[in-house]
Amino acid sequence: MSIRDLAERHWHGECDLADLVHHPVRPALNRASEEVLDGVLVLKSVASVNALDTGDGLVMLDTGGHFDVDHVYDTVRAWRPQGRLAGAVYSHHHADHVFGTLRFDAEASERGWARPQVYGHAAVPQHFDRYRAMNGWNAKINARQFGEVASAMGAAGHERLRAFTWPTEYRYPDVTYHDRLTFRQGSLTFELHHALGETDDATWTWVPERRILHPGDLFIWAVPNAGNPQKVQRYASDWAHSLRQMAALQPEVMLCGHGMPIFGTDRVVRALVDTADLLDSIESQTIALMNTGASLDQVLHAVEIPEHLRDLPYLQPVYDHPQFLVRNVWRRYGGWWDGEPDTLLPAPRAQQAAEWVRLAGGVDVVLARVAELLDGGDARLACHLIEFAALAAPGSSAVHELRARTYRQRASGDPTLMSRALYLHAASSSEAGRRDLVGDW
Repeated sequence: MSIRDLAERHWHGECDLADLVHHPVRPALNRASEEVLDGVLVLKSVASVNALDTGDGLVMLDTGGHFDVDHVYDTVRAWRPQGRLAGAVYSHHHADHVFGTLRFDAEASERGWARPQVYGHAAVPQHFDRYRAMNGWNAKINARQFGEVASAMGAAGHERLRAFTWPTEYRYPDVTYHDRLTFRQGSLTFELHHALGETDDATWTWVPERRILHPGDLFIWAVPNAGNPQKVQRYASDWAHSLRQMAALQPEVMLCGHGMPIFGTDRVVRALVDTADLLDSIESQTIALMNTGASLDQVLHAVEIPEHLRDLPYLQPVYDHPQFLVRNVWRRYGGWWDGEPDTLLPAPRAQQAAEWVRLAGGVDVVLARVAELLDGGDARLACHLIEFAALAAPGSSAVHELRARTYRQRASGDPTLMSRALYLHAASSSEAGRRDLVGDW
């Protein structure tokens, strides 16, 4: 099935975007590629890679991850065998978007061509520097976040995950900007706009001659990745503002950062405005509750997605979870403390666990209650109890057996990739006989 046909099915909600085939943040469709418009190539990997033929060289809008380098080059060359890559735009610094020019750089050197000019926001280099400084941490948390994808591949996937390392070398942009930058290549103009969104270095690109919008990860066919529990601050209301700016341009085509393109002005504008409405609603609800003095716990369980947005196929919580977005709004405006007095300067968690387990009457009593909760379908509450049991009796095989069951049950009903992956990581660590928070899968 073609990318255009799939885009139509996705728009009408005819595909399950939570599954392995259609998920917007998985390497679906065997990295399918297609010329979706005359002179416009879309390649779907973990992130989307896009190439535009300007008539005087090619320009890429996002370039793929380090795992895409060869495939992107081969695909573009099959499409335009002699087209020189003149430029590329990074929509932000994330590693699934910034590696695909490497073979083209080498080709330019071999053929005596000018090296492609790479454009990005001025903050991109400092984030590459941060990635290099935090290499070990990023390897651990991303292996954990995407471990479910590797697990679906069986033993080979587990081996790849164990061998996974975070990149240490990056292709830094040649040209950076702060607010706006316009460049022209061949017959096309590329207008770059800075945004705060998933990152503080986001760029969305407008090509007015073709009325093509590239939002990067400001639109990903899912609840926006404005929460992510393992990553740095995100910016919900600023994100919404940028989406409305894009909608005002009345684009005819949107080449999304993840997932299928969207064709037709009415659809593009609706998708952008609906996403902005969701972000604005979550932030405004959260701030309103914060202004009453509510604790984070109270806010988390009070904020709701507006009813008219809940069933839209491009706003399902298949990657990030709305509660994670609430936490990022809280962190931005209220700091790290959750408002509960006992968590301000807490006793070590293991000490708390030992005391609560002792008061409950011992580990066996706690395990019996966990089993009751699981049998009754309340895996959410069971998770709290089993963690205290694991902290109080870290060497107990009975604890780890039930802990693995608890988190596999919790994961089974969760549509959100991030939370499901973390639950499965906990289950796998207990199946290996340990309570491993960040280490090997």
